[in-house]
Amino acid sequence: MAFGMSCLISFFMMLVSIGFRHFVFLNWLKSWGIAFVFAFPAAYVFPKIIRKVMRKITFVESD
Repeated sequence: MAFGMSCLISFFMMLVSIGFRHFVFLNWLKSWGIAFVFAFPAAYVFPKIIRKVMRKITFVESD
């Protein structure tokens, strides 16, 4: 999941920032590598934190 997410986000952010005409594949690969370094730990840690918070929240259903 982190692989695909970081790949797509870095690709589209490069297109938005520099445009398709000036897009360089090697620059995108470097950008994707940096994005993956942050995305992988985030995809591992954030779900655990969210689960802890959700266990503390009580949901009440009304009739």
